[in-house]
Amino acid sequence: MEKELSLPLNVGSFKGWIHPDYNYPPFIEAISDCQRLLKQRDSRILHEGRNRVGVVRLKNKNNENADVVIKEFKIQGVNKLKSLLLPSKALRAWKGAVSLLERRIDTPFPIACLERRKKGFVDQSYYLAEKVEEVKEIRYLFLNSPVSKIRPLVESLSRYLFVCHEKGILHRDLSDGNILVKEDKGKFRFYFIDTNRIRFPKRIRPLSRIKNLVRLGIPSQIQPLFLDKYLGSVPVKRSLWFWYKMNKIMYTSFVEFKKKLKLRELSHKLKIQ
Repeated sequence: MEKELSLPLNVGSFKGWIHPDYNYPPFIEAISDCQRLLKQRDSRILHEGRNRVGVVRLKNKNNENADVVIKEFKIQGVNKLKSLLLPSKALRAWKGAVSLLERRIDTPFPIACLERRKKGFVDQSYYLAEKVEEVKEIRYLFLNSPVSKIRPLVESLSRYLFVCHEKGILHRDLSDGNILVKEDKGKFRFYFIDTNRIRFPKRIRPLSRIKNLVRLGIPSQIQPLFLDKYLGSVPVKRSLWFWYKMNKIMYTSFVEFKKKLKLRELSHKLKIQ
């Protein structure tokens, strides 16, 4: 881990890492209780589910207001047992984000990560990053844009993902919710989030690259263009197209099955009540 991006952090019972730009006493004191920050009236919860994500306003080193995204990873079940041997998701998110910046791939700027352990198990963990303004999840653009606008977006995205794979960056949950997009004068800038799911293998094989793309909700009529632009000047081979479509069908079927299962569980709970 590069020294200029990461400094060790100790705050009460929490340990972690912090970026030097935020390593000053008032800020460290402010983040010493992230749970309290997320419960404040002026905090804005973006997501509440398996994990909780919220935006809080804190003072930066220039005593100016800064919006900070805090992601609280909830630890339970098998994940709690795994935490005895594995780093927390917050620490993995930190390492993933720092490694992306080292490779010049955009992600919301990492501020700090904190974890607390009890008897060796992770009890609480938080990842903090700067809020990027004027961005949208790429799924929003896929669902709400005309095809004429989606085409240049997909072309730009395909080139971006090819560069990521060439640099040995593999996002293991490369879905529409984990890519943020900022548009400026017809050009698109992408940001990876959920960086705890990013890995950096020495080599990503061609079939693994193609399989990594199937979670993205590329409209069906533009999927050939997407693969064509991803592969560059190399025409899409029939075998690669078949591999993409096969994995796409399998993934879509799995998602539909999970949705039906959740609906059945909900229906069963309502009947019991």
